[in-house]
Amino acid sequence: MENFYDLLKQLIRVPSVVGSEHPFFMFVKRELEELGVHVAYYDGVLVATGTKPESGYISAHADRHGLYSMGDGEFQYAAFIAKNQADLKGNSNAEKLLKNFTNRFVDEKVQAYDSRSGNYLGLGEIKDAYLCPRRNNIIFKVDGFDSLLPGTPIAFLDKLKIDDGYISAQLDNVLSVAIVIHLFALGYQGTAFFTASEEAGRSWRFLLEWFRRFNFTTEELLVLDTSPYESLEDISNLDIVLRNRDANGVFRSSLKQKIKKIVIQKGIKYHFKDAYLKNRMKANNETGSIGVTELGRLIHETKSQMQGTTLQIPTIGYHTAEETASMKSIESMITILSELYLSQGN
Repeated sequence: MENFYDLLKQLIRVPSVVGSEHPFFMFVKRELEELGVHVAYYDGVLVATGTKPESGYISAHADRHGLYSMGDGEFQYAAFIAKNQADLKGNSNAEKLLKNFTNRFVDEKVQAYDSRSGNYLGLGEIKDAYLCPRRNNIIFKVDGFDSLLPGTPIAFLDKLKIDDGYISAQLDNVLSVAIVIHLFALGYQGTAFFTASEEAGRSWRFLLEWFRRFNFTTEELLVLDTSPYESLEDISNLDIVLRNRDANGVFRSSLKQKIKKIVIQKGIKYHFKDAYLKNRMKANNETGSIGVTELGRLIHETKSQMQGTTLQIPTIGYHTAEETASMKSIESMITILSELYLSQGN
């Protein structure tokens, strides 16, 4: 796992604010090509293929949260800027959580970068963050960025921390990207998709366009991600997260049962997130969303012609620079992927 964590450390240092992922895509492309993997870059999606492209289809979004300069010393949360809000309706758990997070951003260090070259443009520090109801977005006050042009992306200054069996950084979803690259290094020969703008609800559109471009579909798309929980105790008793469905669709892929069989055989601790949320809402006499995923949107849009399942790592500190996951969860996900795609006969 030493090589994996070395790779993750490098990836975390490369900015990838939603809508400005190009420098990160170029870094991922180089890493994969050094492994001998063929990589093609399309609008909003980087596609990597091994020698047996149809032996697997894995997707992981490449974007992370950050800010954009809006001019005149104002900065807004990137995912909620109007130009990015293709699908944000205010009803997802992620949106509700994020809009309660304003206090967590204060005193965070951030870096501005060129959206094409990735060149470093300066360092700043967040001094205030508040929700503006008129613009339905989080507004930031940042010291150090008085002369940035409007539209300049600003990433959280991130560094991987490892402590007592846990890792911390802005893990969503650079962690899954690192796992996919690591899987190729271990011998994966299938197909992998790295999508843009998932945090703004747009990644599924880029993925669907690729499938339509080549007149192709699959029932075994595996979407990797992190999944938020409230306490360290929650994630200490859970290795990986599965789903039967999300708010948009039911996951009817045989892949779900294959994964369930592996986790039972390997003694990996798991649960189904949709059932977990329903049970919690029932116990608390609450109503709410069971969550929205890239896969659910694809299933809904294609009327179930596209199918698959999700595999997620439980984390706490969702969408902050201190998002935390257990190393055991990471090893569990790699074990599952290796059993699915690297074992004899696959």
